[in-house]
Amino acid sequence: MSENNYELNNFEALKISLASTEKILGWSHGEVRKPETINYRTLKPEKEGLFCEKIFGPTKDWECHCGKYKRIRYKGIVCDRCGVEVTKAKVRRERMGHIELAAPVSHIWYFKGIPSRIGLVLDISPRNLEKVLYFAAYIITDPGNTSFGYKEILTEQQYREARDKYGNDFKAGMGAEAVRELLTHIDLVALSDDLRKKLKDASGQKKIRIVRRLEVIEALRLSDNKPEWMILEVIPVIPPDLRPMVQLDGGRFATSDLNDLYRRVINRNNRLKRLLELGAPDIIVRNEKRMLQEAVDALIDNGRRGRPVTGPGSRPLKSLSDMLKGKQGRFRQNLLGKRVDYSGRSVIVVGPELRFYQCGLPKKMALELFKPFIMKKLVQNGHAHNIKSAKRMVEKIRPEVWDVLESVIKEHPVMLNRAPTLHRLGIQAFEPVLVEGKAIKLHPLVCTAFNADFDGDQMAVHVPLSVEAQAEARFLMLSVNNILAPKDGAPITTPTQDMILGSYYLTHPGLEERNTVAEKGDGKVFTNFDEMLMAYQNGVVGLHAKVKVRLYLDENDKRGKLVESTVGRFIFNENIPQDLGYVDRKVDRYSLEVDFLCDKKKLGQIIDKCYRVHGNTTTAILLDHIKDMGFHYSTIGAVTISISDMEIPKEKPAILAESEKQVEKYEKAYRAGLVSEQERYEKVISIWNKTTDDIADALMNSLGSLNNLFIMAHSGARGSKNQIKQVGGMRGLMANASGKTIEIPIKANFREGLSVLEYFISTNGARKGLADTALRTADSGYLTRRLVDVSHNVIVREVDCGTDEGIEVRAFTDGKEVIEALKLRIVGRTSLTDIYDPNTGELIVEQNEEISEIASEHIEACGIEAVAIRSVMTCHSKSGICAKCYGRNLATGEAVNIGEAVGITAAQSIGEPGTQLTMRTFHTGGVAGSDITQGLPRVEELFEARKPKGLAEICEADGTVVSIEMRKDNKTEVKVRGEEERVYIIPYGARLNVKEGDYVLAGGSITKGPLNPHDILRLNGVEGVYQYLLKEVQRVYKQQGVDINDKHVEVIVSQMLSKCKIEEPGDTNLLPGGLYSVFEIDESNAEAVANGGQVANGKRVLLGITKASLATNSFLSAASFQETTRVLTDAAIKGKNDRLLGLKENVIIGKLIPAGTGMRRYKEIDLDYGVNTELMESFSVNVDEDEEDDFEELADMGSVIETDFVGADIVALEDLE
Repeated sequence: MSENNYELNNFEALKISLASTEKILGWSHGEVRKPETINYRTLKPEKEGLFCEKIFGPTKDWECHCGKYKRIRYKGIVCDRCGVEVTKAKVRRERMGHIELAAPVSHIWYFKGIPSRIGLVLDISPRNLEKVLYFAAYIITDPGNTSFGYKEILTEQQYREARDKYGNDFKAGMGAEAVRELLTHIDLVALSDDLRKKLKDASGQKKIRIVRRLEVIEALRLSDNKPEWMILEVIPVIPPDLRPMVQLDGGRFATSDLNDLYRRVINRNNRLKRLLELGAPDIIVRNEKRMLQEAVDALIDNGRRGRPVTGPGSRPLKSLSDMLKGKQGRFRQNLLGKRVDYSGRSVIVVGPELRFYQCGLPKKMALELFKPFIMKKLVQNGHAHNIKSAKRMVEKIRPEVWDVLESVIKEHPVMLNRAPTLHRLGIQAFEPVLVEGKAIKLHPLVCTAFNADFDGDQMAVHVPLSVEAQAEARFLMLSVNNILAPKDGAPITTPTQDMILGSYYLTHPGLEERNTVAEKGDGKVFTNFDEMLMAYQNGVVGLHAKVKVRLYLDENDKRGKLVESTVGRFIFNENIPQDLGYVDRKVDRYSLEVDFLCDKKKLGQIIDKCYRVHGNTTTAILLDHIKDMGFHYSTIGAVTISISDMEIPKEKPAILAESEKQVEKYEKAYRAGLVSEQERYEKVISIWNKTTDDIADALMNSLGSLNNLFIMAHSGARGSKNQIKQVGGMRGLMANASGKTIEIPIKANFREGLSVLEYFISTNGARKGLADTALRTADSGYLTRRLVDVSHNVIVREVDCGTDEGIEVRAFTDGKEVIEALKLRIVGRTSLTDIYDPNTGELIVEQNEEISEIASEHIEACGIEAVAIRSVMTCHSKSGICAKCYGRNLATGEAVNIGEAVGITAAQSIGEPGTQLTMRTFHTGGVAGSDITQGLPRVEELFEARKPKGLAEICEADGTVVSIEMRKDNKTEVKVRGEEERVYIIPYGARLNVKEGDYVLAGGSITKGPLNPHDILRLNGVEGVYQYLLKEVQRVYKQQGVDINDKHVEVIVSQMLSKCKIEEPGDTNLLPGGLYSVFEIDESNAEAVANGGQVANGKRVLLGITKASLATNSFLSAASFQETTRVLTDAAIKGKNDRLLGLKENVIIGKLIPAGTGMRRYKEIDLDYGVNTELMESFSVNVDEDEEDDFEELADMGSVIETDFVGADIVALEDLE
């Protein structure tokens, strides 16, 4: 197969269908007749056994079994003595054999799957079918002149009686033979027509059954599959190298489980043949046939029916199905993730001296990783005569090797990856710098993106080999090009910890008591910046002294202007571009750009503005400057904390005493029977919560702005108000294991120390934090996996789909509080209509133009409350989406390119914070408060479109609430009058969301609580359910302070809403109750109209992400996700064609993914590699026989890869030097 000259991987689609007996024999190279594997004395395969060389090919290259022919010159000859073809041993990975069965057996996938496909075709219940197949009952195959019905089931007793009564007037059989006979006689076309007629009158369960049968019958009819192919007469035997047998050290053998399973089948089959030849009694033959059926079942799917066949140690054997299923199966283990060479891993340490685009690579590691490149260069430079000697030089680490290594790694980026890779920023490219030692050095600013810290984390290094790979690593993956986070477009490489502290200290205005204590050098005036710097370095002025310095715009500016600020701020501004937009330069040309206190938020804004104004190169330089400055001045500032910084507010005892009094008051009221237990409990909790907050406020007020603890928290460098509260205020209330708040508060703080009881109360929270972390991490990873699966085929395929539909966007509010302003939600989106200023009438944004930052601020400023924008939800692209409906690519700040895999980006953007949130629970030490426990499960519930717990009562139609009455059974009756009056019965304990006189819209909630998204879809349509899901998902993330752009949620929700359920199929080929995409329905309808028929109609359905992933048109994608056997069974019966449009299916078959440069439109482009032809010729001189294998080895190592990448140096690097 692979020896043919055609390109094996050059195909457009992959089809799966049932295999007929002829097809299986066509694949086979011979029949396996014996259960033997290899001869234990000679260790050679037995003839006609499971490893037979005659069938599967030779075990050694160019050598037959008996040894008559050895050498490549006999290629293609079939040995006349042993019958083995002389060829390469790798054919043993491709050649299949077969087993000729003495009696047909059913394929367990088609009989045992849900629904049972054979059962549906024959209209027999799975239970009866099982009885027939396993020889427990007879089935009538021809009733003749008897009173029996066709396909009627008879027990052994009934069969005997019938034989006595009717003799040979009827035919009945058992086992797969009888079932095969029935299947052979089915006329699919007639059956299909008959079922369609019946369907018109059917209802209820009958209708469902008919629709199910029709689905299978239609699938077989349209796919040219014959029903009898679900019964096997021949079993294919997979190539022996895919079920190997290896000798262990002790002389014993380890073998794949499949060999055992095949052996059982062959043994039983041979025994059955012998029994049939001997003419054994029927009962013995039947038993043997049943055992053969069970052996084949175990081979195909062990454990699906009855007890699994076990090997030594009662371990179930791995069958063919198990080879495909699950995380360790073929799909997920070998096809979607592979191990690669040219990679290494090591511990990471911080490298503050590195530039932003660099990483430190240990010399030993670099030597190993770049080995082939070094060997090539050694030959090229004349240090070695041939590859072999060059290899020796590298292995002996000769001195000249180091110089060559330096030149080889120059301009050759490497990729660093930290597991878990939750989003695309978990793999970035860097220019390597050689370092001593064994640890990889990482730039401190990229830690946030990798979520790395230096407490022992490890990272993997990968070398991009080909020129194209190096170009992609440099242009797309270099850290300089990954400054913005794809989830919200904000910079992710903002300074952290010490760097913030240094910047905060540098830009701090100094002592508040200015009037009493003057900073050294206050009020001095300097002629220029250098003079001021010299004065500071010589100790004449302090860092926080207010001074005046004459600043000049450029060399031509002779006069300049005196500007007043602190010394620190002048130094800070020295490295900041002075045109970021903080100061209006038309009006004021001299003021400092950054003349304010810089905390974490402000630094983020500075980076953001710099990126928007100057692009990534300048931003990278700025980041390095801020990093160096931050580290330097945080060292000089020497901000550190001691126990005396943890001040306890003087008001604490008084506040506590007051609260004790109030609690006592409620205790008395409860004992007197004035309040219930629940009311008392709630009051006590609220009193202690208020107390904790009061003490925290008192604490924050008592800490001076120069208190070191306050500086750390206020600057955003480390810690939070909540943590300071626990150190210097009081710890407050804790939750117990079940999540209920314990009413005894922890009055002490960590400065005072906890009592034994208090310590024990707080252990609950700590333990829960740790358990949560472990559990939720797995949950979040699984959520991300499902999101990726549902959206991986969403790729930007065209510039504009030409739709005139869109959605309306308003500010995101919760009650009166604005959670996200309108301008933030529309920036970077495409406007659906022209937008005019309502006050002046001027055009702000044209139709189909991107809304810029400036335009969005203008829109908000002039009071526009709602804007219509293009959306992924309404995009009309047939596959994927268009660039206009998506808007800006948040990771670059530019319009999105065609070929961008926005589906994957969306899944990562939603999934990555999920893990972050879940991991964060344990940092607060389990203080009672809102934990993500509401968060992650809620997000999952929304994306899986489940019916939530504690459902709110939903209003079915618009109307006014006319009355709310309490009934005798404690339920509440709410009447809503619209076009007609509706009565809603509210159960006891539910809280109302409406009052009399309120006007309620359809889809609005009458009681408090979550809504069922399916109800919203029914009442408010697609846009209604999208708005609800978006709002709810955003609410969860916003509570945790995580920003995710709406468009990511849109991508996922659009996939959940991509299918319609057919209600009336009209004259189309569509099946009632079937799920089809909107485009499939449109095509079928157009065909029906052209033929003058009725069109089909259906309604949109909301599928959860798991269901939507499995409902995809690609069976490869679905099978590699979940329920592998079910998906493949279904696909085979339908004869599905996988058009390979998504990413997963292309990864599985080893093609380039159809995104980015892998898209078809770029296939025809020829690359100029700038290959040095002289060099290539010099390689091919003086090659003696010995060295031929050197070249093969080198080719395997991939080192004749030409790396002179002409004219492709990234600008950023030249500028950054």
